[in-house]
Amino acid sequence: MQKISVLLFLVWICFLFYAGIALFTSGFLLTRLELTNHSSCQEPPGPGFLPWGSQGEPRACWMDSRFSRLVLVLIDALRFDFVQPQRSNVPGETSVSLPFLGKLGSLQRILEIQPHHARLYQSKADPPTTTMQRLKALTTGSLPTFIDAGSNFASYAIVEDNLIKQLTSAGRRVVFMGDDTWKDLFPGAFSQAFFFPSFNVRDLHTVDNGILEHLYPTMDSGEWDVLIAHFLGVDHCGHKHGPHHPEMAKKLSQMDQVIQGVVERLENDTLLVVIGDHGMTKNGDHGGDSEPEISAALFLYSPSALFHKAPPEEPEVVSQVSLVPTLALLLGLPIPFGNIGEVIVELFSEVEDSQPHSSALAQASALYLNAQQVSRFLHTYSAAAQDLQVTEIHRLHNLFSKASADYQRLLQSPQGAEAALQTVITELQQFLRGVRALCIESWARFSLSFLLLHLLAAGIPITIPGPFTVPWQAVSAWALMATQTFYATGHQPVFPAIHWNAAFVGFPEGHGSSTWLPALLVGANTFASHLLFAVGCPLLLLWPFLCESQGSGKRRQPAGNEAEARVRPEEEEEPLMEMRLRDSPHHFNTALLQLGLKYLFVLGIQILACALSASILRRHLMVWKVFAPKFIFEAMGFIVSSVGLCLGLALVMRVDGAVSSWFRQLVLAQQR
Repeated sequence: MQKISVLLFLVWICFLFYAGIALFTSGFLLTRLELTNHSSCQEPPGPGFLPWGSQGEPRACWMDSRFSRLVLVLIDALRFDFVQPQRSNVPGETSVSLPFLGKLGSLQRILEIQPHHARLYQSKADPPTTTMQRLKALTTGSLPTFIDAGSNFASYAIVEDNLIKQLTSAGRRVVFMGDDTWKDLFPGAFSQAFFFPSFNVRDLHTVDNGILEHLYPTMDSGEWDVLIAHFLGVDHCGHKHGPHHPEMAKKLSQMDQVIQGVVERLENDTLLVVIGDHGMTKNGDHGGDSEPEISAALFLYSPSALFHKAPPEEPEVVSQVSLVPTLALLLGLPIPFGNIGEVIVELFSEVEDSQPHSSALAQASALYLNAQQVSRFLHTYSAAAQDLQVTEIHRLHNLFSKASADYQRLLQSPQGAEAALQTVITELQQFLRGVRALCIESWARFSLSFLLLHLLAAGIPITIPGPFTVPWQAVSAWALMATQTFYATGHQPVFPAIHWNAAFVGFPEGHGSSTWLPALLVGANTFASHLLFAVGCPLLLLWPFLCESQGSGKRRQPAGNEAEARVRPEEEEEPLMEMRLRDSPHHFNTALLQLGLKYLFVLGIQILACALSASILRRHLMVWKVFAPKFIFEAMGFIVSSVGLCLGLALVMRVDGAVSSWFRQLVLAQQR
């Protein structure tokens, strides 16, 4: 078997492995480029004047603030049907009694008594419906990602523009209480914070009771502008008992009392938002894209009138990311730079003005600001990355240009423009929804398909008898030793545990503007065990010889033949194990191929196990902290190991070729 053929075949097998890894990664990890640009009041979202000019006024921005304060009550896993109003039973139909139905009666009473002050929406979340990804979407207005490309690679902090950053930049006092996940996402962002551990899903009360100790005293103190309370009891109850359990009824009743207490303390300049970050399945799990998981509740209320019209009979369905631009404009803040959500236009009606034209114009103005910001983001992102469809970008750009021209023309001649206003609103909504659909198609294809090419590739039977066969247990032990060495040298398969200080070994003064050298040093430190054991894997060909006893180097003679053995010792002596390689060069090359395939197979089984774990446990609370990072490290370790294996085999073949040439010359010299 030619040496070059062996190497090419192994390279082809590695390519099949890489294809399988890439396929799973593209459908599970949801990677995209995260821009670090930030919106500011000093820079309008687009060319032209602001529709609602407010220059010169204190704390003014793109739009005049409608509310001075915000109370955000985030009830984790608040599924929409937990809040949905219960209709009267139709005669002849059997009534369904579930523990979670009708337990948030205070919301229903507010909707009935004050229809112009409150609204209930069905909020649709984007998968994956895990808490950390949902919190990122609820504050940035963008789609979820797993790997944040940027300076925060060693932490979970959000680097994209977000509502919390805009609030703190505007000098607003943000007070948080609840799930300690926010501490990792927004380190040092809160003027006051009360964090409680969220890891123990069997604990239904510690976080909620901790919030209640501080919620009402904080509201009464008045030392806040934005108050965020993240309750976890409903989510933990779902994980422990499921939604169809009496404990869920108790938890929802407790949340109902909390909302009542908050409503009693609200002032006219305060907006209350009650929202669920995701839903849950019938088993109480979440993380996927099924309807019960992506369907959450969104409730808005203020003591002052919010809406021009009474609520519709059926709650409107809105995207979860729509909350970000809506809150930004209502609070007088710039919309975060990367937002792709669409403002909830109902909230921008002129409540005090009974003229429909005024309300429609106000809605069109809010949508226009929103569309300007999204157009700016789309232009910036498409210039920095190439993962969006060019033809669709051009179509959306033309749509926005037409809508913008129509809006400007409308402002110049507002008389008799009722139909033109509705046309502009429709065009702007089409643009915003088109951009979001384009981004979902490119970034959020949450697919669990996994091409098991490594089982096909590494399972190819190459079984040619010879003296160099390495047993499976030796190959498996060698691969496990590489993994053990990874942990023994102080590494862990999580991003915060990466030894970033390795980038400065030998370079205490830094690297200047260079990035590849520190990345190489950190990578070499992290995957040194994988590389060393892969390069040294061909040494396992000596395994059969090392397992021989010391006395096996000579053939055992029957009794009475000692004299003959002394006469012809050179004929009775076995060749040294190094020289046996010269007797069967064909078997030696085949053995190298067998060894390489076995080693790749063992590594591929490890990747398969990680991929299956991440897929099966995609609804686990720790999937993005434990299982997905483990897969990333295994995949990177496999790539390093496969490259090292090919280098090690190439080195052994090169040495074998040199020894073979020397051996042939030696034989020819003896024949002369």
